[in-house]
Amino acid sequence: MDDRYAARPLAPWYWAGAIASLLFALLGCLVYAMHVYTDPSTLPLDQRVMFEAEPAWVTTVLGGASIIGAFGAVMLLLRRRAAVPLFLVSVIGAGLWFLGLMTAPRLRDLLTTTEIAMLIVTVALAWTIYWFARHSRQRGWLR
Repeated sequence: MDDRYAARPLAPWYWAGAIASLLFALLGCLVYAMHVYTDPSTLPLDQRVMFEAEPAWVTTVLGGASIIGAFGAVMLLLRRRAAVPLFLVSVIGAGLWFLGLMTAPRLRDLLTTTEIAMLIVTVALAWTIYWFARHSRQRGWLR
């Protein structure tokens, strides 16, 4: 019989992963809030141009992915199965956010290699958290 998906005792590192997931999601919420409440006239010229080149729908997708990810992280801390679909929606939102940034020609031309790498790492972390939630559900750690 295949025991890969049999319920197992909660791993000691589970809580570290759940707390790290919450911190990452709250950081995304902070980035979104800073973006929404920033007055472009207070920014340096190069940052103002990037700020104004970003389509509004991309900012909205960032907010949605971050807020839903934060709810998913709370569900992970509460050990609830609802974390998995919430993180799936968050990962899809992060992917759409990345695609939106890369398909806006004015904005894409202004992004540096370091900024693009940071965006890729952000989406990869969102995927890793989703994988962690799925893994936790498969191991029977979520109720």
